[in-house]
Amino acid sequence: MALLGQAALAMFWNIAPEMRREFEDWHSHEHFRERLSIPGFRRASRWTSATGGEGCFQLYELERYETLSSPAYLERLNAPTPWSRRMMPHHRDMTRCQCHVLESAGGIHARHLLAIRLSPADGRADQLRGALRSLAAVLIDRPGFTGTHLLRHEAPAIATTAEQKIRGGDRSADWILLVNGYDLREVEAIAAGELSPMTLTQIGAQSDSVSGIYTLSYAALPTDVV
Repeated sequence: MALLGQAALAMFWNIAPEMRREFEDWHSHEHFRERLSIPGFRRASRWTSATGGEGCFQLYELERYETLSSPAYLERLNAPTPWSRRMMPHHRDMTRCQCHVLESAGGIHARHLLAIRLSPADGRADQLRGALRSLAAVLIDRPGFTGTHLLRHEAPAIATTAEQKIRGGDRSADWILLVNGYDLREVEAIAAGELSPMTLTQIGAQSDSVSGIYTLSYAALPTDVV
C-alpha cells in the first residue's frame, strides 16, 4: 500500500541511550495517541537506527498538506503536555520536514528503511525526480524491497510553535527519499550503489545528500490508539 494521503511529516533526530526507554514509552503511549487524534493524521511510524546508534526517524502520513497548519494541529504544537515538555529537549539535532508526497509506490512498513535527505541540483529537479521514479518502478518488484516514496519539504506559513522553541529550532531537508525493504543486505547494497551520494549526484542531486538505514520500532493507525 502506498502512503496514506497527499502529505507527510518526516522527522530525524538523535536520542541519548539513557533517555531511550522513557522516550519510547512517551512516544508510543502519549505522543502517538495525541497526534493520531488530530483530524487528517492517518498513520504514524517510528524507526530506529539499524546500526544501534542514537538516530530516530518518524513519519506521519497526512490526508492533505493543509493538515500541517490546521487549528487542531497548531493547538497541540502550542500546548505540549508536561511529559512532552520534559522529552522535547532530548530530541537532539532535529530535522523536521513538512512535505508534499511527490511519488509513492508499494509498501511502507517493511522491516528496514533507507531514508535519504537530498536536494536537486540547480535546474535538474525534473531529471532527478524522473530517475528516482524509474528506479522505484523497478524496486517495487525486486527481491528484498517493498516500496519507494519521495517527499518534498515546504514549510507552511505559521509562526514558530511552543514545541519548536523548547527544542531550540529545527532544521529541514529539501527532499526525502524513502526505500523500504525486508532484506537488510539488499537495503545496504542499494545505499552504497544505486543510491550512493556519488550516483545521486550523477542523476541530478547536489553532492551533500545524507542517508541512514533504520529498523521499524512501532507503527499505528488512529483506530489502534485513539
